[in-house]
Parts: sequence; structure tokens; C-alpha cells
Amino acid sequence: MRNCTNRILAVLLALVMVLTVLPTMAFAAKYNDTVILYTNDVHCGVDAGQPEGSMGYANLAAYKKAMEAEHENVVLVDAGDAIQGEAIGTLSNGSYLIDIMNQVGYDYATFGNHEFDYGMDVALSLLEKSNAKYLSCNFTDLTTGKTVADAYAMETFGDLKVAFVGISTPETFTKSTPTYFQNEKGEYIYGFCEGNDGKDLYDAVQKSIDAARKEGADLVIAIGHLGIDEQSSPWQSKEVIANTTGLDAVIDGHSHSTIAGELVKDKDGKDVVLTSTGTKLGAIGKMTITADGKISTELVSGRDYRVSRMATTELVSGYTEVDAETDAFIKNIQSQYAEKLNEVVAKTDVTLTTTDPETGKRIVRNRETNLGDLCADAYRVTLGADIAFVNGGGVRANIAAGDITYGQIIAVHPFGNMACVVEATGQEIVDALEHTSRANPGENGGFLQVSGLKYTINTYVPSSVTVDDKSMFVSVDGARRVSDVQVLQADGTYAPIDLEATYKLASHNYMLKSGGDGINMFMDNKVLQDEVMIDNQVLITYIRDHLNGVVGEAYKNPYGEGRITVQKLPADVRENQWYYDYVEYVYAEGLMKGMSDYKFGPNTTVSRAMVAQVLYRMVGEPEFENTCALKDITKGSWYETAVQWAASEGIVKGYPNGTFCPNRAVSREELATMFYRYAEYLGFDMDKADDLAAFKDADKIQDFAKNPMKWAVSVGLINGMDNGKLEPRGNSLRCQLAAILYRFNESQVDIDLLATSDVHG
Repeated sequence: MRNCTNRILAVLLALVMVLTVLPTMAFAAKYNDTVILYTNDVHCGVDAGQPEGSMGYANLAAYKKAMEAEHENVVLVDAGDAIQGEAIGTLSNGSYLIDIMNQVGYDYATFGNHEFDYGMDVALSLLEKSNAKYLSCNFTDLTTGKTVADAYAMETFGDLKVAFVGISTPETFTKSTPTYFQNEKGEYIYGFCEGNDGKDLYDAVQKSIDAARKEGADLVIAIGHLGIDEQSSPWQSKEVIANTTGLDAVIDGHSHSTIAGELVKDKDGKDVVLTSTGTKLGAIGKMTITADGKISTELVSGRDYRVSRMATTELVSGYTEVDAETDAFIKNIQSQYAEKLNEVVAKTDVTLTTTDPETGKRIVRNRETNLGDLCADAYRVTLGADIAFVNGGGVRANIAAGDITYGQIIAVHPFGNMACVVEATGQEIVDALEHTSRANPGENGGFLQVSGLKYTINTYVPSSVTVDDKSMFVSVDGARRVSDVQVLQADGTYAPIDLEATYKLASHNYMLKSGGDGINMFMDNKVLQDEVMIDNQVLITYIRDHLNGVVGEAYKNPYGEGRITVQKLPADVRENQWYYDYVEYVYAEGLMKGMSDYKFGPNTTVSRAMVAQVLYRMVGEPEFENTCALKDITKGSWYETAVQWAASEGIVKGYPNGTFCPNRAVSREELATMFYRYAEYLGFDMDKADDLAAFKDADKIQDFAKNPMKWAVSVGLINGMDNGKLEPRGNSLRCQLAAILYRFNESQVDIDLLATSDVHG
């Protein structure tokens, strides 16, 4: 009886405990909003802390589970370039990465350009092998006229219908391997809606948006691999937004940009959220959609980070939780090839770099580095060529001083390109240099690191390279940026390249045979050595057999041995001149241009029209109501619009006879007056005006310029001359205008901007 009573008491106690817990469980309701987690440009960055502060897929998996515990709806998407970048991708043709992404639980993805690096068969296999649904509204099979993957997909979250539209960059042609998109006859059988200066892409995106809206979508979110780099125009994400309507947000990739959330106006002036997470899981994105359709975004990092909340900034601890199951899954894959990757194949006494050691910024895509030199030397020497090219985008990782492992070599050359040698004329070689230098000082993956060659890039000369709608080289139609191209001779000296001579050129199949990076001038050339060795083996062979296994002092300078000179300014502007930094600034900002391709003319006088043009550029060339009544503004002239704008806004004024005299030299007091009126136009506080009695010729200032000159001197815009005079009626020079522009724009001037919401520019 006692035992029975004990059993009854135990059951009752258990029941009480259950009833006590049940209310808590019942009321632990999840949030009814939707969370979209997103990544882009992971490039095989599976582990946390590589680079420092980045997360890993095991962290992402843990975070996803944490979100699923709190929210009714959680979706995970990737915006491309996931399966290529490190040995884990190279050794498996991307297969290991898809296995890992399936383990983490991705729902949607789009094709980045590097999803095609292992060939079309591998790219198409993603549609079957991946648990994520791949989307692209513009990746098209030209033989059928249909998209290869679905353009969009619909999800229902509570009362909201959300459409995901995939977009792939048309730069894929040149930033993967062009021949992968062709048949055996060299005809393109796949496309990316690349034509008509961006319009074909905009139309494809708009068509998908409209179809999704017609199907009932309340929100349309693009998963795009487009980027914001200037070289990606006209296919930048911001350009797609500006030329379409109906998008609510764009999750972007390709340019490795870190954008927590930026509002970009669409074609109708509506705000669209643009966001991107950087690269290598430096952060993961979190987009929250409330039940009534409001969107907010933030980036979650592996290190401490800041989040803006209600006009305040909150410091959040970095996310370091790890999903044990995913971590074990990844480690099991890594163990299968770890021994091979850890094999020491060579040594280096110096750090070999793709980045600027002073700033940490990547420079291998716009200037020479010692690793670029080493890789190019490996092709030239190993293959016995006269000249060698290596594209900067194919040199992917630094190597620290010490032992060099096989894994590090693969990280430098992860693509598996095959070494080739072709016959090439001097003209074809200089055309390739011109084509791949057109974005400098910006980046270009095709930028050529060289061996057996020297050349200079004059970045102040506008590029005159013409490319087709697939970014393939067509011609050079004007002044050339590349000059002083010289070829290494047998005696170690350099001699000017002979445009009509034939040289043995070494590189890999991507550039020499497939037109990679738009370098198509060698595709039909005679092949002397055809795919004789994989790219990473070329590098190993050179160090082992030609450098006796050690990279030594010859490569100690991180900026290379001086094969590539990047000339920022014309020869008449030298570094020891007082105005050098100012001229460099106005060139970089596009405010002033040279008088010719190779001349700035620092001591040339400035015309009245030139000042108007510069101010018009500085304010962003706005639209305006033309009230200009000046008689001598030549229709169709280079200065017509700028002078009309400046006159309509009261920044410049004509003479009593109604003329402007656009080509007349502008005096120092006139220049001060124009900037004074321009500052008023911007809404600056113009009260500051010191006495000019300290200057010997202050009484020479004309009445119209007295207040402007006082203001310009007091705020530091104009300084006196060495002789203690202002020389108000002396002519202004181009170097002086450059200095004034720099001081005005870079806060060298002590000007307080009025707290007004209608400031122009």
C-alpha cells in the first residue's frame, strides 16, 4: 500500500511539474517577422578568423539556428562566388563547398562569375547538386531563348508574399572563361542580357519584377551578383536599381563591398535598400521584414561591431557561437586533403604580397607587386618565352616569409589554368597592355603583371579603348595611356618594343586562348606550347628548379623591381613643385583636365569659362532653369551649359554691354568673387571677413571684389604673394585654381556650413 501511495505521489508531482512548465512553453511565441540571412563572395572562406574577425560556415549555421528559434520565418541566401577561391574549391571543382552549403541550409542562390570557373558542366550541376534553388533572370540559353535557371521564386511569410529575383553580372564573360559560353565553333550559346549599354539587363530584371508582382508579390528582393565598382558599369547594382521600378531591396555581391544598408533611388524615385556583406564571411547579412512589410538590414560580424538603432549606435559583441555538427562536417572534409596541402614545397626569405604593406589595400590589380613579378617570371623562365603575362585577378593570396606549402601555392593560383606559349606581335602586346590598364588607378582583374617587359601607364590620359557588349577588346581609338614599352634583352638591358616583330608570349589558356578579361587579341595566334602545365605547378617548378627552392632578395621589394610605372600626372607637374598635391587632387576628382593628353599647363592663365566649368563639375552638373541672357555664349561650345548655369544662379555676371567674354583670363579678384558667390549658392555662412590692411595693394581691389577678397583671405582660400601683395588684378593660373579647389573641398578653408536642408551639391 505504501509503495502504491509513493507511486501516486510521484505521478502527481510529475504532473505538477509539467503543468508548471507548459504555460512558459506555450507563451514562448516566436516573432512573426521574417529574417533573411545572406552572404556573398565567400570564395571558399569556410573557417572563422581567416581573415581575422571573419566568421565561418559553422558560425553561420549556429546563427541561423538561433534565428530559427526566435523567428517564424528564416531564409538563407547567397549572392554568388561561393565555390572558388581556395584549395578546398580547387581540389574538388567546388563540390566540397556545395556539400557544406547544403549542410548549413541555404535556400536560394544566384550565379556569380566564379561559379563558372570549373566549366559550364559544373555550373549547371549546381541546379541539381545544390539544395539551394539557383535563380538568374538573365543567364540565358541562346539556343532556346530561355533562362537557364528560374528567374525568380516566391515565398509566403504569414500574410506577405516575397519574391526573390536572381541577377548575374554580364561581366561573367570576361571574369570567368569566355570559351565556356561558346560552342565548338566559337559561337556564343549562353548570354547574360549584356547588350544595348545595360538596357537588355534592365529589361530582363524589370520583366521578372513585373511577373512577380503580377503573381501577387508584396515585396521583391533581388539576389544580385553585380557590384558597385566603376568598371562594372553599366551593370552595377545601383544602375540596375536606377533603371527599374518595383524592387524593394537588393542583396548584392561581386565588388566585395561592405554595405550594411544604403538607400538608392529607383527609376520612380522610390528608395531601394542596397546591402552587401564584403567577402570571406567577414560578416553575414541580416534583413528583417516586419509583418507589415517594412525592411531593415544589419551586418553581423565575428568581431565586435556597431549597429544603428533609433538614431543611436550600439556596440554589439562579435558572434562566435559554433554549430558543432557543421563544424565536424567541415573538419571531416578538410582532413581528406590536409596532408597534401601542408606539404612544404619551397621557402621564401621575403614576404610575397598582393597588397600594399603600408595600407593593407589590394594593389595587385592596378600596380606591380613582388608576388606578381614572381608569378610572371615563373611563366617566362619555365616556358622559355620572351615575355610573360599574369593577370592580377589570378594572383589571389599573400605568402609570408618562411616555408611555402602546397596549399599556399594553390591559394595564390586557385583556378587551375594551364600554361601556354603563343606567337604575338609587338602591336598585340601593347594593345593588351592598353586594354588591361584602362581602369587604372581603379582595379581591373585583367591588369597585367609582366616579365621580360617594362611599361608606363599615364593615368591622366583618358582611356580610348573600345570594347564590345561582352567587354571584349575591339580597338584603341585615341591617345594611348600606355607608353615606353620595353622588352628585356639577352644582355639584361631593355630596348623599345618592335610593333611589327614577333615575340614568344607565355601565360595561361584563360588569357591566351579563351579571351579572359577581354584579352582576345591572342586567341587566333599560333600556339607554340599548348596547356603544358597547371598554373600552380608552374610556380612551384620555377622556385624549385630555377631559384634553388628559395625565393630570395631579388624579390624583397613588395612593390616589385620597377617593371610597371604608374604616372599619375603629366610630365610638367613634378613632385617637388608646390602645387603637385593640388593638381593630383583635381585630377583624381575629375575637376580639372589636362590641356592635352600629356600637359597640364600649371602656369597657364585660367579663363572665365574654365572657372564656370569647374564649378559646374564640382556641384555635380545639376539641372537648372536657364535665365542666362549673355550675348557671346557660343552655342554648342564646351562651356555653354556651365556658363549658362553659373549665370542663371548668379555665380558669374556679364559686362555692362551684355557680354561674358568666356575666353578672357580671369583675375585673382574675379576668381575670389566667383567662389564667394558659389559659397553663397551652397548656403555657407559668409560673415567671416578680415581686414586686408596688412597687404600693400589692398587699395587696388575694385569695389565689386572687396567683400569677396576679404572673405577669401580670411577663410584661407587665397593667400598673399611672396612680395606681401594680393595682386588682385593679376591673372589667375591653373596651378592656383587647383590649390583653391583643394582648399575649398577638403576643408582646408575655415568655413562653417549653415544648418540648412536646401544646400546644393
